[in-house]
Amino acid sequence: MSQTHDPDSGPQEAALPEPRAEAGGGAGSEPDTGAGSAPGAAAPAGAPAAAGDAGRAAEVAALAEAIRTIGGGTARADGAAGAAARATSGEDAPATAASAAASAAAATAALDEARAAALNAVSEVLTAGGAPAAAVAGLAAAAVAAFGEAAATALREDPWGLLALPGVRPEQADGFARALLGAEAGPGDLRRGQALAVWLLEQAALRGHSALEAGELREGLAKLGLPEPEQALQEAVLDGRVMPFQEEETGPGAQPAEEDEESPVRMLLALERLALAEDSAADGLVRIMSTFEVPGDEASADEAAADEVAPDEVDEASAGRQPVAPAAAVWEAAAAAAPSTSASALIRAVAAHPLVLHTGDAAARIELAALLSTADELGLRAWAASWSEHGRDALAALLPDGRGRSLTLPELLQNGPGGPGAPGAPTGPGRAEDGSLAVDLLIVQDAPLLDLELAATLVEALADGTRLVLSGDPGQLWSAGPGRLFADLLAAKPAPVVASRTPDLSPIGELVSGIGIGELQSVEAPEKEVMILTAREAGEAVHRAVQLLTDSIPRALGIPAEQTVLLTPGHGGPAGTRALNAAAKARLNPGPGRFAGFDPGDRVVYSPLPGVNRPGTVLGGDPAGLRLALAGATDELLLPPAQVDRLRHGWALTAHQAVGRRWPGVVVVLPEDAAATLTRQWVYTAFSRAERHLSVVHAAGPALAQAVAERPAAARTTRLRAILAEQTEQAY
Repeated sequence: MSQTHDPDSGPQEAALPEPRAEAGGGAGSEPDTGAGSAPGAAAPAGAPAAAGDAGRAAEVAALAEAIRTIGGGTARADGAAGAAARATSGEDAPATAASAAASAAAATAALDEARAAALNAVSEVLTAGGAPAAAVAGLAAAAVAAFGEAAATALREDPWGLLALPGVRPEQADGFARALLGAEAGPGDLRRGQALAVWLLEQAALRGHSALEAGELREGLAKLGLPEPEQALQEAVLDGRVMPFQEEETGPGAQPAEEDEESPVRMLLALERLALAEDSAADGLVRIMSTFEVPGDEASADEAAADEVAPDEVDEASAGRQPVAPAAAVWEAAAAAAPSTSASALIRAVAAHPLVLHTGDAAARIELAALLSTADELGLRAWAASWSEHGRDALAALLPDGRGRSLTLPELLQNGPGGPGAPGAPTGPGRAEDGSLAVDLLIVQDAPLLDLELAATLVEALADGTRLVLSGDPGQLWSAGPGRLFADLLAAKPAPVVASRTPDLSPIGELVSGIGIGELQSVEAPEKEVMILTAREAGEAVHRAVQLLTDSIPRALGIPAEQTVLLTPGHGGPAGTRALNAAAKARLNPGPGRFAGFDPGDRVVYSPLPGVNRPGTVLGGDPAGLRLALAGATDELLLPPAQVDRLRHGWALTAHQAVGRRWPGVVVVLPEDAAATLTRQWVYTAFSRAERHLSVVHAAGPALAQAVAERPAAARTTRLRAILAEQTEQAY
């Protein structure tokens, strides 16, 4: 890592980051790490995080600020409206309503004035600390979002608190501290040590870690010029922002203890929010398993009552009734009637266990449909949720009633896209009186994509004894956020695992299956389902990929360009998404980019949150924003100008942006500079996005075969497996 500190002379001045002028602009390598897809400027060479991390962190801060502002505005508006409504019920309604409206307006003005004062105060501190004028407004807003109205005081008292803002690096925080504190800003300042410890853990979280080993964190602090890393860690723990954990060493590298010796342990350190999320996810799973009642020989009394509920009344009645408990014999009869042996095995496992892990690729979705239909016929309140609308609709197409029981995860947790009662929203399961989801069985597709915080939210929403099926392909990329929930559950073995035996016999399926076991083999493709093309360098790779997208695949295979996607490892570089998208736009939809770099007809991907990516098309634009048609949505989305940086062109994506979806045609581009970032997991995910045709434009030489054979996945440090080992038995 490049450094600007000298332990003997103290931190040196460094300029604070300038705001990024254009989404998706700039040159240089920007690898895709899976921590989201929001655009961002490249990090300096040698930085510990990927170059896109700052942009992704900026996404989170911007979203938090938007939610805070909107929430405040909504609350104020609702308060005014509520006061007016209450006032109109009395005899002096007009006067009282006017008074309430005036009070609400005054409160709103006071809040806006306080916020403006806070922004002005923190802007003065930032300017005094050497922030570029162009960066002050954005940093000030982020500081108020992070520290509240006392942000100016907080930064004066602890200038290294600047590291909590998106895009700020240690050398920049050191320069800021030196400008404010002068000679007092020494490299061993306790405030500096605590801030750096938290920053390193935040950077690790962007790479998927929920914790780091203490030794690794000490080493990172030493590289940043901290004289006493151990003391800094102790202070961070005492402050409560970092939590320590001791756990037995597990995994392939763990050494077994001798008979008379204690098992080797390791010390892990985690951010408080991630530690609580990991504990909450584990506790929720244990609660579900410990409160489950195994089916008896006779059905519950509520089963007969459920049979009397008309199909169109299920959603209204389900939230208020007690769960049905079909008898074991009823479950067995349903399993025997299942359409395949894998579906039968899944139904039997769900009948007897509260948590079931189901592994398989897209072909295994038929087994989930069989389980969902069976549970519905037995009177259970059964629902399925998926990561994307693609998975939602693919499962719904296999159900007799269509989309009714298949939702996306946001639709499930919000009870409909955009919230309850949104136009065109499918009716969700509703909530019970205690606030839990009114479901007896929940099937979650794309389970490897669940990060810890989303998993914790999900299991906390389930009532005691709810049956939960986590289904996914263990070979694909993990979540964009911290953790590896599905992989940790498969390793901890607290629940039965049902491996799908439904085969994908296509040439693409055969190729991907081989990759999953570390073998890159040639396959017979009589209908040109798989094509491998070599390229000498990145420019040739881009030319060939765009030619396949715009001409060869549509002409030879009848797959139109809009149903084909280009996939590449990163955003930057001569064959990254930026270069590919620029070349594709020039061929398919040339234009000046008159709406913030976009034109009507441009293919785009919208990222409202890190790791969440929605393909779509630009319909038009005006001063109010860009109008988008997003995949799976019935209504247009108006994207305000302030949020245009959440948009990228979408002819070319990274594999992390493509998870949860498949396309009829896929062109994977592997430039020569991708060798260091390729893993078996990445190749498996990219190749398996194709349904009918896969082309690989290959300029990476032997790196592709080496990655498949020797590099399964980028390692992640997590605690979930150890937590579950303490609380459950490894029974499966």
